[in-house]
Amino acid sequence: MVQATMEGSQEAVARCVATVIRSRRSVRAFKPEPLRRELVEEILGDAATAPSGANIQPWRVYVVSGAVKDELANALVAACRAGTASPPAHFPEPLPDVFRARLSDFGARYYGSLGIDRDDTAARMHQTEQNFSFFGAPVGLIISIDRRLKPHSWVDIGLFAQNLMIAAKARGIETCPQVSFAPFHDLIAAHLQMPSEEVTAFGISMGYGDPQARVNQTRMPRERVQDFARLFGFPA
Repeated sequence: MVQATMEGSQEAVARCVATVIRSRRSVRAFKPEPLRRELVEEILGDAATAPSGANIQPWRVYVVSGAVKDELANALVAACRAGTASPPAHFPEPLPDVFRARLSDFGARYYGSLGIDRDDTAARMHQTEQNFSFFGAPVGLIISIDRRLKPHSWVDIGLFAQNLMIAAKARGIETCPQVSFAPFHDLIAAHLQMPSEEVTAFGISMGYGDPQARVNQTRMPRERVQDFARLFGFPA
């Protein structure tokens, strides 16, 4: 009976974890309601349990809110308008066809949810600028890494970020990971006084999502397991 209770408990935990993971979305419209510093620190503490190669823990996090966030956001929006972003671009050119198709599908769904026509350059640019205002979220995070590290350490900061987003979702807090900050490293580094060896990897907007916003109701498709995974050695 004890064993059955333990197994039932494990199943309940598994269902709960799966529900949190599967319900996480990249939210792009937030309520202005602030987040308590203690709550943000709890989430960061959970995130820091992520694995990393030889436990080097390569992530560095700059958390901004209030006037500091607004000042950084204003500077980023101005830089975006001025076209002063530095390389690299998000994706290589040419982008392989399979990824190009997914990128196009994302654009159609995303801008479609906002009622923005494909040829409406001004509206698309305005929406792009919302990235740099953290989509109205009360908290923004800039994730950086030592530029001297090799690619596998960048995987480590991805694991950290996933932990962070799941920990936030478990508390009813939404997030949006954004690589759009990376080209503006010089500006961000100056505002946040980053050491010269660090480089901006990406940012994350965090706060309570606005469930009424159409953009937050959009669902992005995912490939089936059998389409992206090959399993060997299992009995038929």
